[in-house]
Amino acid sequence: MKKVIPMIVVRITLNALAEKHLEVTQTLLSLIEPVGKEKGCKKYNIFCDIHDKNHFCLIEEWETRENLDHHIRSCRFGVLLGIKPLLQEPLHIQIYTMSDPQGMEAIDAVRGKGGPYDENYDENIVNLS
Repeated sequence: MKKVIPMIVVRITLNALAEKHLEVTQTLLSLIEPVGKEKGCKKYNIFCDIHDKNHFCLIEEWETRENLDHHIRSCRFGVLLGIKPLLQEPLHIQIYTMSDPQGMEAIDAVRGKGGPYDENYDENIVNLS
């Protein structure tokens, strides 16, 4: 039987004060390379909301919980926690342990079971004739 190795995913959302946007952006950008090189870090990505440039989302993937715990105790994570005064509200942090991550093959399997389904599809069609 194949041993399942869980993947640890961290999702951190934050909303910068408008007047502190540049400081928050610079802080987040300064973390990408060093955190990405930490032991056990598989991915470290920062996203900015296209509708609100002050809203950010960090997605981290870690090989083990031990690697993540080491990161959480690090000075780099302390830098992230230190931007609290630059935010409209506290950081929102979620840690997920995933034992069965699925990819495009799951999408293909579901979509292959029938045509597209949208209960409001016909109502949304605009007749241009």
